[in-house]
Amino acid sequence: MGGRGAGKTRAGAEWVRASVEGALPLSPGRCRRVALVGETMDQVREVMVFGESGIVNCSPPDRRPVWQATRRCLVWPNGAEAMVFSAHDPEGLRGPQFDAAWVDELAKWKRARETWDMLQFALRLGDHPQVCVTTTPRNVGILKELLELDSTVVTRAKTEANRANLAESFLEEVRARYGNSRLARQELDGVLVTDVDGALWSHDVLEAAQRQPVPESFDRIVVAVDPPAGEGRASDACGIVVVGVVCEGPPQAWRAWVLEDATVQGVSPTGWAEAAASAYDRWQADRVVAEVNQGGAMVETVLRQVAPQVPLRKVTATRGKAARAEPVAALYEQGRVGHAGVFAALEEQMGLMTVQGFQGQGSPDRVDALVWALTELVVAPMSGYRRPALRLL
Repeated sequence: MGGRGAGKTRAGAEWVRASVEGALPLSPGRCRRVALVGETMDQVREVMVFGESGIVNCSPPDRRPVWQATRRCLVWPNGAEAMVFSAHDPEGLRGPQFDAAWVDELAKWKRARETWDMLQFALRLGDHPQVCVTTTPRNVGILKELLELDSTVVTRAKTEANRANLAESFLEEVRARYGNSRLARQELDGVLVTDVDGALWSHDVLEAAQRQPVPESFDRIVVAVDPPAGEGRASDACGIVVVGVVCEGPPQAWRAWVLEDATVQGVSPTGWAEAAASAYDRWQADRVVAEVNQGGAMVETVLRQVAPQVPLRKVTATRGKAARAEPVAALYEQGRVGHAGVFAALEEQMGLMTVQGFQGQGSPDRVDALVWALTELVVAPMSGYRRPALRLL
């Protein structure tokens, strides 16, 4: 398991080379038969076989395999063969048999369990069939089950482990943008990030939100603000989240999209008010929604000083953060909220919000702003909507 660019492909290619060139045990008089399994045929061919770190480019000229396109097979000078398969077609693994396999990016396969099961039945040659799995970890069942097996040996590598072969600007940019978020620990550190017990938003739900296609226009857009309680300390953040809604049918059918996380940290009240006003102008929003529990009239005063004409709705929290967040989390579970991108810091806080409260450090300022925005756009209209009904007298 490793981060993006950590060298997983090279590790898998070298493992296959060691296998077919005799470094691994093999029954006398028999050539190695290997299965190469990726998410799609194109990915197997372009990454595992012909990629910069793939098998062909890692092999010395005198031991370089030949690609037989019609058979979808690599053939080595010593007679060893490696056949390619797609995880989109698990049934393709019925019939062939192997004594080794290289599986790439198992954690992102759509049909991971079916393909993995079919592969196990195909590994029936030799004295000690083995599989090399190279993947960036994700919180999926098949990977967690594999890690728990006594027969599994795990190695890990961060993206920085392969720094010599990566653009320095790439590492600086992704570390600056994603920091120590859940996404960074998964995609850069190669750590399996599991859901917190009782989390209102699971990893799968957040990934599903990221895959929602974003519409070209919205019926309403609001900028929600959760002002900090402090006076501009570096640890204080002002949650600012922009959300748009498409109002088709009754409110129970409305769908919303998170458009931007414009949260600012360590700024003065004027600073966060300017950031909120800028988001309002940038998205041509309809309204700013601001929580006034912390600061009361000061919140409106500061916003009016910066943007006098901005329509403002003041909201006051009368329930706990978790209780306010539960109806919004339900919208996500129903597939009615999408994310127009990856909002690492926001999604980090969402993953730490549980029915018992926030399990992270500090205040969930970004989640609070998200909850106020979706409450304004979807939850409140739903609660005030009555379906047509028949009353019997």
